[in-house]
Amino acid sequence: MQSKVSSVQQASSGSFLSKFEWRNYIVYLAFIGVFIYFSVSLFDEGFLTSGNLLNIVRQTTTITLMALAMTFVISTGEIDLSVGSITALSALTGALALQAGFGILGGFVAGVGTGVLVGLINGLLVTKVAIPSFLVTLGTMGAVKGAAMWITDTAPVPIVDTNFNFIFGSGDIGPIPVLLIWTIIFTVIAHVLLRKTSFGRQTLATGGNENAARFSGVKTKRIKLLVFLGTGFMAGLAGLLYAGRMNAGRFSFGEGDELSVIAAVILGGTSLFGGVGTVIGTVVGSLMIGTINNGLIIMGLDVSQQMIIKGLIIILAVAFGKKALKK
Repeated sequence: MQSKVSSVQQASSGSFLSKFEWRNYIVYLAFIGVFIYFSVSLFDEGFLTSGNLLNIVRQTTTITLMALAMTFVISTGEIDLSVGSITALSALTGALALQAGFGILGGFVAGVGTGVLVGLINGLLVTKVAIPSFLVTLGTMGAVKGAAMWITDTAPVPIVDTNFNFIFGSGDIGPIPVLLIWTIIFTVIAHVLLRKTSFGRQTLATGGNENAARFSGVKTKRIKLLVFLGTGFMAGLAGLLYAGRMNAGRFSFGEGDELSVIAAVILGGTSLFGGVGTVIGTVVGSLMIGTINNGLIIMGLDVSQQMIIKGLIIILAVAFGKKALKK
């Protein structure tokens, strides 16, 4: 009798393990593995100190915010390569508005408005002119970067408004960095938007099967326009956070960020082919990239070596996502 019960329990356990969707949790397991690895190997170098862990949060906030918006874009089956350039131009326009005496609100409107304007151009070219988003945003990436270099002749624009710098980057409320608060607020908003609203469902439907979604009454072009406006807004805000943290606007802000942003989204479990998206996974993917960057810096690797590793991570993530899609 006991052997029969044991056999039933083993069969039940095996059935549970066979049904467990490991690929849905791979980013969380990978993040835990990466964190444990650096905690052990870099323990003597201070990886686990509270100061270093808060630095990881500060360093990943801009990537996380852009990745949240990119989750919606990729979920519709599109992509936005211009986010890094938008952060630079938005940081500069925000800094110039502050320098001209328009105050914090003026700097915010100028910075975020710049991002929204570029997002609107991207969205209109994709939805009205039917140019592939890869080509559109590749073009605007170069144009916006050129504009950022041109308006100040590559010179940085210092920001002396201490209140702005506190709110948008360098401030701490007790032990909590202001940047962490920005991250939490927009993570909650993005998660609710994707999972609890018709807009989120229509975004996933558009990426899953655009023709079927359109025949079902979803205004797919409007959805795509809105998600590009979203990336513009978040990239503009990320530019202001860069400026507030560094106390200046610089044309070099955001260089290569599009790579980290896309990597965070794909690592988090959002399908590069559309139809599947997860906000929480994106945040964990961003934290994992930030943790890897931080660990590599402490280990003494330079920027070029970090870029190689990030590129390899994207290739592996896309390969894994494609394999999962076939199942």
